[in-house]
Amino acid sequence: MNIRRMTVAAVAAVALALTGCGSDGGSGGGGGGGETTDDLTLGTGGTSGTYYPLGGELASIFEDNVDGVTVNYVESGASAENLGKIYQGEWQLGFTQSDTANTAVNGELEDLDGTKIDNVGWLASLYPEAAHIIVREDSGIESVEDLKGKKIAVGDAGSGTRAISDAILDAAGIGESDYTPEITDFGASTDMLADKQIDATIFVVGTPVAGLTQLAATTDVKLLGLDDDTTKTIEEGSGAESYDIPADAYDFLDEDVPTVSVFASLVASTDQVSEDTAYNLTKALFEHTDEITLDVGKLITKDTAMLGVGDVPLHPGAQKYFEEEGIELP
Repeated sequence: MNIRRMTVAAVAAVALALTGCGSDGGSGGGGGGGETTDDLTLGTGGTSGTYYPLGGELASIFEDNVDGVTVNYVESGASAENLGKIYQGEWQLGFTQSDTANTAVNGELEDLDGTKIDNVGWLASLYPEAAHIIVREDSGIESVEDLKGKKIAVGDAGSGTRAISDAILDAAGIGESDYTPEITDFGASTDMLADKQIDATIFVVGTPVAGLTQLAATTDVKLLGLDDDTTKTIEEGSGAESYDIPADAYDFLDEDVPTVSVFASLVASTDQVSEDTAYNLTKALFEHTDEITLDVGKLITKDTAMLGVGDVPLHPGAQKYFEEEGIELP
């Protein structure tokens, strides 16, 4: 096994990722295409989140259990960048939030002039990703509404986090002119919060996330919860659902924290990943979840693999696997 760990600049403005691809949403992704391959690149996320280490573990599982496959997992700006790179034909696999994937296939990603990401296929929903709204304990900030006028890390450019951050702030009555956004990844934002360079960071990640555990070991922090009205507004305007971060997720919590979540999912190129390869990847994923050491591994099950799929088409290989397993398909 030879997993090559590569780092890319998180230039996840998908408008850049799709430069030269056109915007008519034509067959083949307008720039994707290409022959099928078993030399796969998996777009993950920032190194302080869950996507990157999970990508490393899945790369190992895939290489160990799917003949002829190599998997390079790469750091990225997460959801939208991963989808854009697959659309371009540069990457073949990617993690994405379910809401971002649905927005992409419907041609509704911001700033893309209606471009439909039409060459991605759903492999599986993996686990819920909760919105974490983190502030320092000594900040005096007690609610999301208190974030008005503050400097807030709202996620990396092109990440699904940014869309959920915007939805949370908008639902709390905080418009774009009411705060100073910091566009950065989760790791950088936790460092900035510890150094008092920002007042809060909002991030959508699997629970628990190591970056927050590490931050809390050196800095007194707290999570802000969402009230029912704010949650309802967010649900109505996005693909997010109500969710409680359990009290035992982090040592500094005394009770569950109400928030919203989307689903982390794995998608593959329908241009470059063959039906057979996608079938074998999906099969390997669900037959070897016990080899995943991250806490989210316990949540990955074929019985929940359709959660959040919405309008995203199933990859034919994944569909074949789920039909064999008797999983109800959308």
